[in-house]
Amino acid sequence: MARTRRKVAYRKRTQNRFSMFLIVMVLMFIMVMVAVKSSEIKGKIDSKAQEEALLDQQILAEEERAREIEDYGKKVQTKGYIEDMAREKLGLVYEGEILFKEDK
Repeated sequence: MARTRRKVAYRKRTQNRFSMFLIVMVLMFIMVMVAVKSSEIKGKIDSKAQEEALLDQQILAEEERAREIEDYGKKVQTKGYIEDMAREKLGLVYEGEILFKEDK
């Protein structure tokens, strides 16, 4: 009887060791998977941060372009600009004004 108790106790101890080994292996596997996914996510975060910086630069460039277009629109509405374009593009002059052309 004592002998069977020893065998049972030995089996339980062996089973406990094997169970603990399996639990440790599963935990290590989970830790490795978490580490891999964490590095993937960090890479994605870095690439998104670069993309965000690029988009911020594009936004600033477009805002500057919009300001330039607005300034140009205001300039085009002035009387002086309209007169200059009429002289250059259409060759118009005021009444009584003499136009001299230079020879090349």
